[in-house]
Amino acid sequence: MNAEQLQALRKAPHTLVMGILNITEDSFSDGGLWLDASAAAEHGRILAREGADIIDIGAESTRPGAVRVPEDVERSRIVTAVRNLRDLDIPLSIDTTRASVAEAALDEGAAIINDVSGGRLDPAIPALVAHRECLYIVQHWRQWLTGGSNGVHDSNSAEYEHGVVTDVYSELMQQVEAVRAAGVAREKIIIDPGLGFSKPGVDLNLPLMTHLARFQASGYPVLIGASRKRFITALLESQGGPGITNDRLDGVTAALSALCALNGAWAVRVHNVAASRDAITAGRAWSEWSENTPEEVN
Repeated sequence: MNAEQLQALRKAPHTLVMGILNITEDSFSDGGLWLDASAAAEHGRILAREGADIIDIGAESTRPGAVRVPEDVERSRIVTAVRNLRDLDIPLSIDTTRASVAEAALDEGAAIINDVSGGRLDPAIPALVAHRECLYIVQHWRQWLTGGSNGVHDSNSAEYEHGVVTDVYSELMQQVEAVRAAGVAREKIIIDPGLGFSKPGVDLNLPLMTHLARFQASGYPVLIGASRKRFITALLESQGGPGITNDRLDGVTAALSALCALNGAWAVRVHNVAASRDAITAGRAWSEWSENTPEEVN
């Protein structure tokens, strides 16, 4: 994508739906399903047919306790997926914390780097993004540590001295300033409050969505990634009912997608594209009718 197309994407007038393509062994809800290259390509095409505006490709799980994938393996998986999907004419986003993987994906035609560490795990990523002038998603991230030979775990407690919204906003803006100091232009940055990262409960995640305006006031587009997160499981468990399935998680995700869209989120990152797209469409129709229809319609 050229610079003009990237800016049009970043300034999209309606909330975009970013479809998740996990090429991993151990992602928390669909690990192993799309590990085979042909299965990954087919799933990516399904996401496109369901109406994904962007496909976000990741080849390493970032869940707590996940084992890091060797760098060459991650790079090979990502490059293969990009080559298999770049003919879709849909922007491809790369979920990685490694500069070498990001660079290889950009060489193959990817348009966005989605770095859950917000530039902290590999300081070479912001410099690469600045040079390549792609879009860069900076997520709120409290430092993770590599443990044992390859393990990864979240090293910070979920304690927020001034409240989760205030502290996450402050810490995220510090990350953004560091990224900008590395040369990334303001108009290339998208922010993500990092739902589920050092935020295990409903009480630490819903406020970040209900106070979306706080993050939008920064002037940066906001990505929301609530899909199938543990706090949604906790929310459903608190209400009882049947067992927790991906279908139920996707139902709540779709509702949250519609609500975030009504409040101006730039994009929602989801596993089930069709469900969230339909929910956003219904929410938009509701909003338009409520604003433009007299109180009584004969």
